Amino acid sequence: MAGAPGADPSPVREITLDAGDVTLSALLAEPAGDVPPRAVVVAVHGSGMRAGYFDSRALPGLSLLRLGAALGYTVLAVDRPGYGRSTASLPLGLPLAEQATTLHTALADFAARHRTGAGCFVVAHSNGGKLALAAAAEQGGDALIGLDISGLGHRLAVAPPQFPGVHGHGEWRRHWGALRFYPPGAFQQGRALVAPVPERESLEGALWADMYPGIAARVRIPVRFTFAEQEQWWRHDEETTSDLTGRLRASPRTRVARLPEAGHNISLGWAARTYHLRALAFLEECLLTREAAAPARPARPGDPVAELACQSAVR
Repeated sequence: MAGAPGADPSPVREITLDAGDVTLSALLAEPAGDVPPRAVVVAVHGSGMRAGYFDSRALPGLSLLRLGAALGYTVLAVDRPGYGRSTASLPLGLPLAEQATTLHTALADFAARHRTGAGCFVVAHSNGGKLALAAAAEQGGDALIGLDISGLGHRLAVAPPQFPGVHGHGEWRRHWGALRFYPPGAFQQGRALVAPVPERESLEGALWADMYPGIAARVRIPVRFTFAEQEQWWRHDEETTSDLTGRLRASPRTRVARLPEAGHNISLGWAARTYHLRALAFLEECLLTREAAAPARPARPGDPVAELACQSAVR
């Protein structure tokens, strides 16, 4: 996809990940100057989209990959199983549990070849949020820092036949909301990102309300949900979101946020930068909590920071 006129050259490049029996395609952006990343932001797209969902070129500043890299993170946007490079080998896709195992294997391959800083933090959209939660539940969250999920709840706001499935993408307007939420070029770019929804993923979609409680109960890391002003697929009233977060009993921190001037496809709209900055701020909260809970670093002889701390304590 071509960048907007006058935009800076993109640091985003295409890579592949070895996920065992399948190869996944992905987009990668890293901090400039060979600087070690603070962490890896793993971006996971929703149904019927591709990894480029998180790399909007409609206007400078909207891409999560470029923003994250500029702020010192490595950002890895993965084409989920059944999308991109893996479409040929997985034409029907994979059930959610197998997607989670595949993602962990792919991230292990990435970690073997790249610096990962404090670890992996997942930013996920829509059905990608289901994978993020399943991946956290599969290994108890030990391999992940936290999750930031947009466009996903656990109770539908539409009748089941209206929800995207095997026979279609659902009502177009519900994916986007008001046209004014998107900059010029967003819909043209969106058409380039659209991909068929794998059959197994579609068939499993109707089961999410029943699957969520069991998955949520096993998630032991912080989780933040964001609902756009015109989120029209999922209910997000106070009673519903209270039940949504209440199911995450083992999570040390849960948040629900609402984003004005946005439709379901947040990362392709004007509000993309706002959302991405807030997601990265949540990552920083998770890092701060981890660092505060870590054992104190032993002082080295002549360590000026340790000596200053000792002098302060004496005073």
